[in-house]
Amino acid sequence: MWRDLARICESEGLALKMPPVRFSQTGLKAARLALVGESEGWTPAFTRAVFAANYAEQKDISDEATLRAILTALGIDADAALAAANTAENKTALRAQTEEAGSRGLFGAPSFTVGDELFWGNDRLEAALAWARAA
Repeated sequence: MWRDLARICESEGLALKMPPVRFSQTGLKAARLALVGESEGWTPAFTRAVFAANYAEQKDISDEATLRAILTALGIDADAALAAANTAENKTALRAQTEEAGSRGLFGAPSFTVGDELFWGNDRLEAALAWARAA
């Protein structure tokens, strides 16, 4: 898996350094922020920045200071975004999205669904699009 990730990053021109702590970091705070950003249009840039922080800069993405720095660098009001991310409504919405993803069999990123068909992996986007066009 790690070698595959290295090849994908290389082909996309993305830096990759294995984080010193691979799986004990939690992306929960970042996921809550990403959900806030959906309505404001900054989720794609934020997601790319979180990926780079974790896999290129070896930063702890579970640390609020790291997330605050990312938000600030993107020109986002970090205080407002973090406050919105920590509301009960946002937490409930993320939980509901996570439960829906689990019920659909989604288990990683990127995952794509077309109807009931699941496509997993960066290299499956074209197959998912072709399936959608044929439907």
